[in-house]
Amino acid sequence: MLLVIEGMAMCLIMLLTCVVGIAKDGPVGLVTFYEKEVQDRVVALGLTTKDKIRKSAIISGIVVFLPMLIFIPAMVYGLNGARGFTQGFLQMLAIGMIYGLFDRLFIDWYWVGQTRAWDIPGTEDLKPYIYGKTLIQKWVGTLVVHPLFYALIAWIMSLILK
Repeated sequence: MLLVIEGMAMCLIMLLTCVVGIAKDGPVGLVTFYEKEVQDRVVALGLTTKDKIRKSAIISGIVVFLPMLIFIPAMVYGLNGARGFTQGFLQMLAIGMIYGLFDRLFIDWYWVGQTRAWDIPGTEDLKPYIYGKTLIQKWVGTLVVHPLFYALIAWIMSLILK
């Protein structure tokens, strides 16, 4: 049950990240997560610049991945008391999958794809905003890269906590 609560806490962090990211400039603030042609259109419309998109990508990357690097291992090894590779990996994987599936299904598929909350005026003809290569990259990241990342952290922690 604790893992589910921790996974939900990570979902809340993701949700707050998105809310803060779009608070000032609307969805243009996080256009870095959209397809390249949407980004190009937003720049052409004068709604942002390539430099702002690049800066947003760096900040967003830090804000999204830092919790994965710090909070999830801290919860698993500090709060939950996991020891060794297997315990740590499986717990981080459970929390990470809750977090990742929330991002893929609620944020990307429902909130961005099914509601108008993330619509950017002048780009509606480019909907869905997340498809093709970007969609595949996001799912591969969630289902393959993140578990490998948790395995690496679990391996490092198993060496440190011997």
